[in-house]
Amino acid sequence: MTLRRSRTAAALAVGGALLLAGCATTGPVQPYAKNATVDCGGTPTLTASGSTAQANAMTRFIKTYEDACPGKTVTYTANGSGAGVEEFLNGKTDFGGSDTALQGQEYAAAKQRCGGSDAWNLPAAFGPLAITFNLSEVDVLTLDAPTIAKIFTGAITRWDDPALVALNGKMPALDIHVVYRSDSSGTTDNFQQYLQAASEGAWTHGAGKTFQGGTGQGAPGNQGTSEVVKNTEGAISYNEWSYAIEKELAAADIRTSAGIVHIGSDWVGKTISSVGITGQGNDIVLDLKPIYLPTEKGAYPIVLASYEIVCSKYPDPEVGKAVKAFLHSTITAGQTGLNKSGYIPLPPDFQSKVSTAVDSIT
Repeated sequence: MTLRRSRTAAALAVGGALLLAGCATTGPVQPYAKNATVDCGGTPTLTASGSTAQANAMTRFIKTYEDACPGKTVTYTANGSGAGVEEFLNGKTDFGGSDTALQGQEYAAAKQRCGGSDAWNLPAAFGPLAITFNLSEVDVLTLDAPTIAKIFTGAITRWDDPALVALNGKMPALDIHVVYRSDSSGTTDNFQQYLQAASEGAWTHGAGKTFQGGTGQGAPGNQGTSEVVKNTEGAISYNEWSYAIEKELAAADIRTSAGIVHIGSDWVGKTISSVGITGQGNDIVLDLKPIYLPTEKGAYPIVLASYEIVCSKYPDPEVGKAVKAFLHSTITAGQTGLNKSGYIPLPPDFQSKVSTAVDSIT
């Protein structure tokens, strides 16, 4: 194992240890998870699809649900946030996984799909985005938002570009191989929102679920992009942290105005503490913009919220009961150990808000 991969593994251990410390101001994570009870009613099998960023977390969520409710399960297809939203709106699934909340006309379509009842965006976990890379000669890579933006628009095409040398010292004389999501992706949307907010004008392409950089090789899903990076010298991409851990990929340190931070540094509580809520009532849409421009040292600036999109009242009450049971399991016992898989569990104050919403699902 190389030094850079060892750093990724060490970061996971540090991140796990710091998670509880970071959340200490709002209360411990474990008690509400261990003391949870689930009313295991409703249909035996739920169908869902969407976010690949939450796919590794969903495996844990489903196992927790099956343990709490023997005979019950969820079939989840990780086909991207865009597909997950579309399939939910078309009534093909019981809920959708997305790293971007419903927007604009999607709310009206969701209300129609839900038989006239509102749809809600309910966060299930937070996922840090790692800037993953493959450089055999580089143990530690430091990037800032303007430089990342220039790489992902093709303005910087070589690893020995003066901008990268200024940040890192000597760099290999090698072409940069940009890898982006080819599917409709909430991970892409969050990545582009970060660049739009933090790149000091270097990113002018806007955000959205479709990659707008105009350069590089596309691959489907976090699984696809991380696989390309793993097998391609000189490659760089953006991946939910769990995939960097799974593939043992190196992750760049990010320089912000508050200093340089590694994805495994003391960023957990500092990062999430700045998140606000913009949704109304039980529609818990989060405002992640304060994350992108941190002012506190050690706050990691690229984090997404992964939502489950549900009906507040299901046309079929048996489906509503099962969705309610699954989400109760997910936001309680399902949160235990998420930090070991590259996610940030819901801090207790967020968990309480989501729990209130889940209680109202019928």
